[in-house]
Amino acid sequence: SGTIYHVLQGSGLRGVPRQSDQMYEWIEKTSTFHRTEGVESLEDAKFSALKPGDLLFWTGTYETKGRASGVSHVMLYLGKRAKDGRPVMFGASDGRSYDDARHNGVSVFDFKLPSKTSKAKFFGYGALPF
Repeated sequence: SGTIYHVLQGSGLRGVPRQSDQMYEWIEKTSTFHRTEGVESLEDAKFSALKPGDLLFWTGTYETKGRASGVSHVMLYLGKRAKDGRPVMFGASDGRSYDDARHNGVSVFDFKLPSKTSKAKFFGYGALPF
């Protein structure tokens, strides 16, 4: 969440919360949020409104005691790559992939939903309040 916070603050957006769960609550209150719990594919109709610049939210990426929503991670959706249509996102991560190669730190990553057996779950996405 720190990476996304600094990018949004640096872009001139004011009132950006610092934590991922607070960012989710901010988006839900000031913009449009799309819940996607239980969705198994990015082709699902629940992703029809997803556009570049939207924030992406996960639960279960680490312990979130005291967070009502359970949101634990946030990234920024960049869109689909021109060369092959693969969806990509920007943020910080420990072990996500880009072009199917594992990367750590702040980078561009493939946007994939977690496996059914993963503790992490994709929670939803929302547009920034401009």
